[in-house]
Amino acid sequence: MGPLKGIRIIELVGIGPGPFAGMMLADMGAEVIAVDRTGPAGFSDFQYDINRRGKKSIQIDLKSTKGKETLLKLCEGADALFEGFRPGVMEKLGLGPDDIRAQNERLVYGRMTGWGQTGPLSQAAGHDINYIALSGALHSIGPADRTPTPPLNLIGDYGGGGMFLAFGLVCAILEAKNSGKGQVVDTSMVEGSSLLMSLFHTMNANGIWNRERGSNFLDGGAHFYDTYETSDGKYISLGAIEPQFMMAFIKLMGLAANLMQRHLDGAAWSEVKQELSDIFKTKSQAEWCEVLEGSDACFAPVLPFWEAHNHPHNIARKSFIDIAGVSQPAPAPKFSRTESKEPTPPAKRGGDTDAILLDAGFSEEDIEGLRADKVVE
Repeated sequence: MGPLKGIRIIELVGIGPGPFAGMMLADMGAEVIAVDRTGPAGFSDFQYDINRRGKKSIQIDLKSTKGKETLLKLCEGADALFEGFRPGVMEKLGLGPDDIRAQNERLVYGRMTGWGQTGPLSQAAGHDINYIALSGALHSIGPADRTPTPPLNLIGDYGGGGMFLAFGLVCAILEAKNSGKGQVVDTSMVEGSSLLMSLFHTMNANGIWNRERGSNFLDGGAHFYDTYETSDGKYISLGAIEPQFMMAFIKLMGLAANLMQRHLDGAAWSEVKQELSDIFKTKSQAEWCEVLEGSDACFAPVLPFWEAHNHPHNIARKSFIDIAGVSQPAPAPKFSRTESKEPTPPAKRGGDTDAILLDAGFSEEDIEGLRADKVVE
């Protein structure tokens, strides 16, 4: 089930964006084999890790000769492999792109890093916040009177990293089916998050972007694109950018029509925002939903992510699923013909070792020997 059914991808398990990319691919029907290290799991070992759903897991000691041989054997039947280590680490292990493609010429080799495989920063440590700082994304996020605000780790790790890696792998797999040759997919979170800023580069090129943070219509500067606190300490969001949507908002709120005269007047935004702040504090979030939700006012309540699954729209769309008692986002996007099946629970480290090795052509005796030598667990 799913549009990627029949695709086999090997994930060398790391942290953050790599496992997320693997989850996306597994959600779409690909067979994703997570290669976990032997021994302790390390920093990223969660009791329940949603990013491991829908996958199979094998534990291999990649520092041993037999471990490397085992991985190379698995690669013979794979369409892609991806890793998220510093540049050069896989080459030192003898498992770089040239080593892998010597076993399988059509295999796509995905590489996920923050800075990219080359450049003066390629060997430096970093995290999402550093990558989106260098790309220019972080500078424009947050109110004018504060330092830039980290938007969780969504833009670098997941948007500019994991999603771009998954996209790049699928592109290269499609190309390999025509050419018969694989290639390296070099995914940089700096470059991915930079590409997500294309609209703002467009506005800057057209002279319609104010360079002071919090003074533009998409960065919280405008009254019609912001969040407001309600009487019960919760929040609502308003995104009435276009005049027709602002007019719908004005009518439903019973506001004076001349408010439209200040709609696109940047000098008046602060004043109007204060007026709306005072108004929104007169009712609860639920009461404002009764007034505005479902209209063309471009309105929605601001929900905590742990409550979003309870909203009627998300229920109707089956936007969340329950797996092993844990509510979580459902696979996305939806497909009309090749609908993805519900993912299996997160893969347990090494839970599929025997099955994966048997499928790759190892005998039970071979597996016993590998386990005795602590090559696999």
